[in-house]
Amino acid sequence: MAEVTIQSIARLNHNVFQYETDKPPGFEFEPGQATEVAILKDGWKNKKRPFTFTSLCDGDYLMFTIKSYPDHSGVTEKLSHLSVGDRLEIGEAWGTISYKGPGTFIAGGAGLTPFLGILRNLAADRNNTDANTLYFANKSERDIFCRDELGTMPRLTVHHVLSQEDKPPHLHGRIDKDFLDKNIADFGGRFYVCGPDRMVKDISEAIRALGGDPDSITFEE
Repeated sequence: MAEVTIQSIARLNHNVFQYETDKPPGFEFEPGQATEVAILKDGWKNKKRPFTFTSLCDGDYLMFTIKSYPDHSGVTEKLSHLSVGDRLEIGEAWGTISYKGPGTFIAGGAGLTPFLGILRNLAADRNNTDANTLYFANKSERDIFCRDELGTMPRLTVHHVLSQEDKPPHLHGRIDKDFLDKNIADFGGRFYVCGPDRMVKDISEAIRALGGDPDSITFEE
């Protein structure tokens, strides 16, 4: 375990915050990995929750992009009230979502965060020539975060999908089997899926039903 100090906090939309901390000497992680985080305040030190690193692996700071749930009196809601200078405790890096080559990324809400780390590292790699596609599902346009950044990443095609609003040019509906069949021409490539458990299960099953290789689907196990 290591202690880090919050250096900056940025609000990305109405309920998503970006926290930047110092990076412990020798600390290493891979794009897509996460760690257990605890708030070093009375009553919160033992309430550890997993959050993904969204910073560059070779940077001199750590970054977490976290969706707050104000209706739950939990860690994410408490994090939204922290200030620069507050301290966190982090553990070792872990996780099974890793980049295995170009493909289609499908993210639901906060499920974008492991992909954000991967895509940022790919964008920063001048030797990278891989082309990828991202389908980012949210309920409404106000729920989208990092839209401008994602839209300017080289060799990344981004489609925003809204389930509760019909606002062109965004796509409308839910990412299900019919959506995938309509929007993806080739199921022979790689797929990366992250979001609510039910969404990941349903989309993974739909990809297999449409001819995708189960071994080509990467998700958090």
